[in-house]
Amino acid sequence: MYSMRPMGTLTLGSTLILKHCTGNSWRSRMETPDLHNLPINPNPPSIMHIDLNSCFATIEQQANKHLRGKPVLIAAYDSPRGCVVAPSKEAKKAGIKVGNRVLEARLIAPNAVVRTPDTALIRDAHVKFNKICRDYSPNVVPKSIDELVIDFAGMDYYLKDRSLTEIAQEIKGRIQKEVGEWVTCSVGISTNRFLAKVAASYQKPDGLVVIDQTNILKIYSTMELTDLPYIKYKNQARLKEAGIFTIADFLQADAEVLKARVFESVNGYAWYKRIRGWEVDAIEFARKSFGQDYMLQKVTRDPKVLAQILLKLCEKMGRRLRRHGNVAYGIHTSCIFVDRTWWHQQKKFRSPMYTTLELFRAAQYILDLRPDEIKKIAKISVNCYDLAPSKSSQISLFEDAENKMRKVSDALDEINNRYGEFVITPAAMMSMDKTVVDQIAFGAVKEIQDLYESYS
Repeated sequence: MYSMRPMGTLTLGSTLILKHCTGNSWRSRMETPDLHNLPINPNPPSIMHIDLNSCFATIEQQANKHLRGKPVLIAAYDSPRGCVVAPSKEAKKAGIKVGNRVLEARLIAPNAVVRTPDTALIRDAHVKFNKICRDYSPNVVPKSIDELVIDFAGMDYYLKDRSLTEIAQEIKGRIQKEVGEWVTCSVGISTNRFLAKVAASYQKPDGLVVIDQTNILKIYSTMELTDLPYIKYKNQARLKEAGIFTIADFLQADAEVLKARVFESVNGYAWYKRIRGWEVDAIEFARKSFGQDYMLQKVTRDPKVLAQILLKLCEKMGRRLRRHGNVAYGIHTSCIFVDRTWWHQQKKFRSPMYTTLELFRAAQYILDLRPDEIKKIAKISVNCYDLAPSKSSQISLFEDAENKMRKVSDALDEINNRYGEFVITPAAMMSMDKTVVDQIAFGAVKEIQDLYESYS
């Protein structure tokens, strides 16, 4: 059995003020003085996590009043084998879960209504949600299409002497007024992002929970290890091997035990701090790549169809690349075949890629290298990497022609950003709506941030 400290040693202690950088802004942040004798964070909560309840299904019910009060299933495809990605609150009460097949869900709730995601409605709701939150702090980070984190540290000007619970109630009211009266959210408030997420999940739907030093142990006592974000069966098994069966055990565990025996990395130290309410998840990493993928509605090996799909993916990826003012020197293309085998290949090029056509030509070249062209493809992905600022990149000998193509790409992006997705497209992408169905990235945080910026 590994060394454990009694719960009574979780006493409060002094703190140090250190400079902490998030993105491009410097600000003061309370940090911890002693990793091996660490108290519960005694600082006032400054992080708010907001989660739209059953977002995809609720947005559908908001737009279609006749669906309200009924079990609604949002599925990737509405066929019997389609996977449920978002059940409504009514469907959840009936016992339907994310990951159920449509056929299974209909056996549980025969009156369930199945819909595929309405991407236009969901994007519009996310942009409104994001704009509401940015009225209260500039430090807003999307965690998924239906989750946002607001950092209120140093935001006294925005708070105007109001408590975070008052702000949360106001945001909840504005969401129902500006996004839709059927749309509710759960709000969690705490001293770090982890506990704010725990608080938001603690009372659903339409909850508002604050976790701080006064109630953290009581709340933890009502939870299982797997109720904690990121602690699923694999991590739970590791914890149990170290004699950690409850969250109370987790809190008592020595930092060195978590590092050496449980997580086998410095991530153990991060967990030691995280569960005590100290911030370890506020680091923003520089953008290293842009990517898009698509799960085919109908598997195929038709080179014309695959080229059309790849072109549309490169157009979406290229717009994000250009919006960030980058060029790419590398392309990675991969595909999953119908037999669930996976193939991938990547290549770096001498010339920078900026336009959709440049990205597509490179991606198509790599896709054509796949060894088995007979197999049907179920999923295709493309990423561009080895990024550089577009203004500093070296253009080839054909500088004038390439500059003109870059200017054309920028002009097309501006029109599409202003008037809607794919208002102007390459001729090869015309009549592709039935070939490539528009999809939403659930948890692709960088892509979701790009979504908000493109609509702003």
